[in-house]
Amino acid sequence: MTTPDEEARMSVHAELGHSPRKRRPLDGAAMQNHDRHNGHPDSRRFRSVLGRFATGVVAITALDPHTAEPYGLAANSFTSVSLDPPLVAFCVAHTSTSWPRVRSAKTLTVNVLAEHQQPVCAQLAARGGDKFAGLAWTESPCGNPLLTGALAWLDCVVEAEHPAGDHAIVVAKVLQLDAHADGGPLVFFRGGYGGFSGSS
Repeated sequence: MTTPDEEARMSVHAELGHSPRKRRPLDGAAMQNHDRHNGHPDSRRFRSVLGRFATGVVAITALDPHTAEPYGLAANSFTSVSLDPPLVAFCVAHTSTSWPRVRSAKTLTVNVLAEHQQPVCAQLAARGGDKFAGLAWTESPCGNPLLTGALAWLDCVVEAEHPAGDHAIVVAKVLQLDAHADGGPLVFFRGGYGGFSGSS
């Protein structure tokens, strides 16, 4: 039995002098050719293609529970997960030396970076050294570094970590949050950083 939409499409095909063709599943040879055309997802191509998806950038900060020193890392894999309960998520590499220190704190703070904070992002993404040297910050309600100029902040507690390839997916529950400074977001796109221009 055909639907009205299908009948309409068949009528159009008839008027054009040809009949509709059914799609056939790809055989082995056709599938290999299809894969070659679309590109095998090796790490270089994966990074290149996914780089076309623009993301915001956040700084995840905390204080060392033993020394009270600030620690942090930058991430562009931040996303909201759930409204009830309020959950967010981000990804960290298994090789990160900053994440174990941030993870050891009772809470962490997500700072949504503004477009002028690319140097802040670069400093927190670097390996070794004092990542907070020269950075201006105050304390969030949970006592973690709240970076001056960040667009918003979220105080969170880690709910779960899920291994995922060479990264871990961290799910965190939001305890409190607020907007902070005005301005445009720091955007990561095709391997570079920039701002966002558009109308609301």
